[in-house]
Amino acid sequence: MSMHSSLKGAAKIRTKRNVLKRFERVEKLKSEGRWAEGDRAHGLPKTKPEA
Repeated sequence: MSMHSSLKGAAKIRTKRNVLKRFERVEKLKSEGRWAEGDRAHGLPKTKPEA
């Protein structure tokens, strides 16, 4: 059985994500100085991914 044509290029397609995962948000907030060690990791402000 052959693979459906809509699935063949799925591995190559990369879409831009709207929001980051929690650990990525913490890293970005640390680099901006908006998060300190020991702060809660819940309720973080949303951050845009880098283009």
